Amino acid sequence: MKKSLLVLLVPLLCAPRLHASAPEWSQVPEILQRLVPPVFPAHEFRITDYGAISGGTNDASPALAKALTACTQAGGGRVTVPAGEFLTGPIHLPSNVELHLETNATLKFKTDPDAYLPAVFTRFEGIECYNYSPLIYAFQQTNVAVTGAGTLDGQATEATWLAWKGRKGNVTGTQTAARKRLDAMNNDQVPVDQRRFGTGDFLRPNFLQFHQCRNVLVEGVHLRRSPMWEIHPLLCTNVTVRDVDILSHGANNDGCDPESCRDVLIEGCTFDTGDDCIAIKSGRNSDGRRVGVPSANIIIRHCVMRDGHAGTAIGSEISGSCTNVFVEDCEMSSPNLVCALRLKSNAVRGGLERNIFMRNVHVGRVADSVLQINFLYEEGTNGNWPPVARNVVLENITVDHTPRVLNITGFPAASITGIRMADSTFKEIAHPDKVVSAEVQLVNCQLDRQY
Repeated sequence: MKKSLLVLLVPLLCAPRLHASAPEWSQVPEILQRLVPPVFPAHEFRITDYGAISGGTNDASPALAKALTACTQAGGGRVTVPAGEFLTGPIHLPSNVELHLETNATLKFKTDPDAYLPAVFTRFEGIECYNYSPLIYAFQQTNVAVTGAGTLDGQATEATWLAWKGRKGNVTGTQTAARKRLDAMNNDQVPVDQRRFGTGDFLRPNFLQFHQCRNVLVEGVHLRRSPMWEIHPLLCTNVTVRDVDILSHGANNDGCDPESCRDVLIEGCTFDTGDDCIAIKSGRNSDGRRVGVPSANIIIRHCVMRDGHAGTAIGSEISGSCTNVFVEDCEMSSPNLVCALRLKSNAVRGGLERNIFMRNVHVGRVADSVLQINFLYEEGTNGNWPPVARNVVLENITVDHTPRVLNITGFPAASITGIRMADSTFKEIAHPDKVVSAEVQLVNCQLDRQY
């Protein structure tokens, strides 16, 4: 059927509930049953016993490496960072190891890029390559964790990592040229082993990346001043991110980016970020389709979203598709929070985004809309992979102030169907909705229009 502007608005003020909750929510208990955080042997290795000196100026990297080795040789356990400030380079976590930061402990990460070489196998914005090591990195490990009440400080500033982003059109000393080269390698399907980046390329590392790992836990820690994406599980299974506090406003500072992951729980976290609070991804363009692993079975609950582009985003690197996302019992509010839920892609990235559910969410204020779907993101219609959004259901959403409820931009070749908002209240709506080439239904919603 040819897509056209189609909006079905059925606001039934004060009407009785007309339907049951989306039946797919019945999958959540089964997913939670599979989500079991890793358990570690009762062995402790304090980095100060291996030569680490507090103060934030002495390099604790050798002591951390010794403690990690000793922990592994003992069959696993906990490597503890006690109260104090400790300077370190990248930390590579082995299997069966929990990195634990005690109260008032701070790990400050070096800002010298050379400390993060040699390059490791990673993804940069959804494209596979070899690049600077993430600040904390685990590759093909099982049972790994970062926990505690301490702080991880990436020390990224406009004078260090963040300067590499650069402003649009600025090439000198920025990622612009290398990012274009990597994008071309992806589109031309250059073998990954030949995609080598590092000194002079200015592609920033992620903060925490767990790559092809099983049984991952990030709990309790405070994250500050990240170079780029902050918590990045990639091609992982059984991931729990719990009670984490993130305050980091740099460019591309997404709070948590599960990419091509299955069975993920993000709960009790606070996000105050320079980009999406949570952004679910599955690879970009050719790489996303070649690897072909969707993100699936992701539960987000009891979180607080403040500044950020979206409370929860799906995309834009979503070429491997995404299914079964459940968001509930969250608080979102900030004049700098663009929207509560956002789906984004284009005809180059493509991807199927289906079974996306949000319920029991209170939104104080957003800057643009409650639900935003942008299928003209960046490259727009200039590709052969039109994206699809299907079965996106928001229920019991209460919003105190929003410029508009819907900001949905599709195009005729794309498909945006089964979008439904139900049993929700939207106050102080300043502008009419924008809906292009989409099928949308509002059922039993209260709309307080101020225009």
